[in-house]
Amino acid sequence: MRGFGRFLIATLCGIVIAAGVHIAAILASPYLAEQDAFAKVQATLTADKAQIVSAPGGENTWLPRPDPAVAVATCAFDLRNGPMRIAARTGSLPLSFSFHKESGGVFFAVTDRAAVRGELEIVAMTARQLDEARAAEDENDPSRDVRIVAPEQQGFVIVRVAAPSPSLRPQAEDAAKAVSCTAEQDT
Repeated sequence: MRGFGRFLIATLCGIVIAAGVHIAAILASPYLAEQDAFAKVQATLTADKAQIVSAPGGENTWLPRPDPAVAVATCAFDLRNGPMRIAARTGSLPLSFSFHKESGGVFFAVTDRAAVRGELEIVAMTARQLDEARAAEDENDPSRDVRIVAPEQQGFVIVRVAAPSPSLRPQAEDAAKAVSCTAEQDT
């Protein structure tokens, strides 16, 4: 029985260590990945418009399983030089934005239901930039922008426009490409 007890303890220790290594590998993989989502959309940092990642129909994309009824566009942002303004005109097709950190994970999401008079303007900024914007704001003419504080200096926005029927796919792609992503310079 003495040998069996040692074997049992050694086996349990091995299982606990293996579980710990497995969990650590899973949690570290987003930080160690070289071709993560931010690396794939980083080329859009200098673009003024969102770039199509997946057109409706799902062809020519790096997405694993694209929805054939959704146009997906993206633009990356770098807040070190100033806030990033994302603007879109809403229409009859459902539109949504999701803001992602460079290291992975969504930190903000909004749909076209937040639009005012058919326009949706979102300004991503750091906490310091938000404080500066509030200080410079005119009390009699407040900003109508949706302001969000990004937890990291870099990240990206995913724009999704749904096409409920195949005949609306070109409109969905045009709406996704029309989203403006412009950097504002700090003053």
